[in-house]
Amino acid sequence: MAIAQAIGDTIEDSGRGEDGGSKKKGRAVPYLLMLPGLLWLSIFFLVPLVSLFLTSLQTPVIGGEVGEFEQTFNFANYVDVLTDKTYYVPLIRSFVYSGIATILALLIGYPLAYAIAFKAGKWRNLLLVMVVAPFFVSFILRTIAWRQILADEGPVVAILRSFGMVGETGGIYPSATAVVLGLTYNFLPFMTLPIYSSLERVDPKLVEASGDLYARPFTGFRKVTFPLSMPGVVAGTLLTFIPAAGDYVNAALLGNSKNSMIGNRIEYAFLNSNDYPTAAVLSFVLMACILIMVLFYVRKVGTEDLV
Repeated sequence: MAIAQAIGDTIEDSGRGEDGGSKKKGRAVPYLLMLPGLLWLSIFFLVPLVSLFLTSLQTPVIGGEVGEFEQTFNFANYVDVLTDKTYYVPLIRSFVYSGIATILALLIGYPLAYAIAFKAGKWRNLLLVMVVAPFFVSFILRTIAWRQILADEGPVVAILRSFGMVGETGGIYPSATAVVLGLTYNFLPFMTLPIYSSLERVDPKLVEASGDLYARPFTGFRKVTFPLSMPGVVAGTLLTFIPAAGDYVNAALLGNSKNSMIGNRIEYAFLNSNDYPTAAVLSFVLMACILIMVLFYVRKVGTEDLV
């Protein structure tokens, strides 16, 4: 009996050990799955970000060639940029343009996503492909195409002239309007797809229940459908506003010198004037402003799914 008891205790202890080992392996699996993503972010996000920050602290080499800098950890570069009022207007203009484009994209994208989610039926997949189809063409080519659409001899100006909204000598391109329209068009899918994803998950029974409680269609939408789609609205506005604020292609191709955004100033400092520290400082200022605005926005109108 003693021998049998000893054998049973040994087997039980070994089982516990195996169970404990499997639990430890189970706990390690999520971290192992995170490694590729963490490695990717470290190489292609964290390392370039640190490099950009170090670049922002450099100063020109005395007696050196143009574009030659040395690392001096000169934090005064940030003071110089923040006190230079010539950068204020492009920075504010960037947020105004991107804000207007985000609102326009929401006004266009929400009805489109609603129609696809609830009214499209068998055409749903086709409409989703049409929403994503612009991504099959280069971003720059799409923007250049808008130059033709908004040109003086283009269809948009012709229609506006027929209604007397534009004079014979007036036009849309190049102008701030063209830049905003380009931003709206290029980032519209980023607004539409998250909203569609949220609307698709809305239970139709909840909408029917609002009707059973004698709510009018608009009231049911305002009280039920729209609040349930808020995660998509918040995600869509962020995905539209953030890249639009840092964009410089639309302002370069659809605007003029009076419509330059902060991204154009950064691009000019990097590629034309070879002023790398100033360009890096402007990049960090832009990132800081966007981060503050995003945190404020999410806190005010965000949902529990995003906060």
